[in-house]
Amino acid sequence: MSDYRGVDYYELDDLLTEEERMVRDTTRDFVSEAIMPIIGECYEEGRFPMEIIPQVGELGLLGPNLPEEYGGAGLGPVAYGLIMQELERGDSGIRSFVSVQGSLVMWPIFAYGSEEQKAKWLPAMAKGEKIGCFGLTEPDHGSNPAGMVTHAKQDGGDWIINGAKMWITNGTISDVAVVWARTDEGIQGFLVEKGTPGFSAPEQKRKYSLRASVTSELVFEDVRIPDANRLPGVTGLKGPLGCLSQARYGIAWGGLGAAMACYDEALEYTKGREQFGKPLAGFQLVQQKLANMVTEITKGQLLVWRLGKLKEAGKVRPQHVSMAKRNNVGRALEIARVARDMLGANGITAEYQCMRHMCNLESVNTYEGTYDIHTLILGQDVTGIAAFA
Repeated sequence: MSDYRGVDYYELDDLLTEEERMVRDTTRDFVSEAIMPIIGECYEEGRFPMEIIPQVGELGLLGPNLPEEYGGAGLGPVAYGLIMQELERGDSGIRSFVSVQGSLVMWPIFAYGSEEQKAKWLPAMAKGEKIGCFGLTEPDHGSNPAGMVTHAKQDGGDWIINGAKMWITNGTISDVAVVWARTDEGIQGFLVEKGTPGFSAPEQKRKYSLRASVTSELVFEDVRIPDANRLPGVTGLKGPLGCLSQARYGIAWGGLGAAMACYDEALEYTKGREQFGKPLAGFQLVQQKLANMVTEITKGQLLVWRLGKLKEAGKVRPQHVSMAKRNNVGRALEIARVARDMLGANGITAEYQCMRHMCNLESVNTYEGTYDIHTLILGQDVTGIAAFA
């Protein structure tokens, strides 16, 4: 069992069901026992720990909110969120791997795919036997996916795809890519399998952030796939945006995990390190920083718990998710930066985790909708006026 007990200043455990606590504690123990001993080294080496994938699958952490008939566990939104929280306590790269597999690949196949596609991919992906990635962002179109230039043209019973995608988590190690492309009928999703002629997924190196994660480019040069590989259940930008809402929900929980890890490290460090004859934690400025941290974490916990309940009741809107993703990741990044400062020179070393989380959160604050884009989504929602153009 893990010695880590998390941050629960408002006794929010009382709001969780027995199943939700069990799921969280199981994931927490996995992170403490399997991730924490190796993640610092993986980050330094710029390597994703492929060796954990079988155990992640065995624990049921891949697509756990999908129905059991497709390999999922049928978990509710709060339980799923708690999994993301605990995984990101270990590292954003680990949560990203699981989040992409479940929310951006398995979920669209489940929601938009044919029964043949579901049967072929979902059970194997739930076990970690097959890996997937999600191709939406392009080299010149990030915050504006409607401007995508990747296109698919129908040729008899096939489709021919040309274009490129950028900043794709899991791309190089994936067996299948969910690729969104412009067609004469509108934006559609396609399943492009590894090894298809004309398809390549070179890894993007030289990153200062998410170093324990595989980030790739996807390149399509006259890639021919059968119509059976097209996701038949959706046409238009609502397809990929629906996937992003699923992923952003998990990220809002995940950001809390990173924040909790940094707060816990800063608290223990300042209680144990003495300066001027007493622990650092005994100084007013340090206590102010700790008080601010635990307050922001508690507010974030209440935000995502309520978001989970709205999702469970079928009342959640994309703007609700934007508020949680924007707030929790933004505050987590601030907490990581302050924690790094509180550890002084030690805070920049690999012996401690706050700077690793800080660097990772710079990416998390940008992907799946930047902080500013979510600001504008909320601004439009409350004013009725779009400020995007």
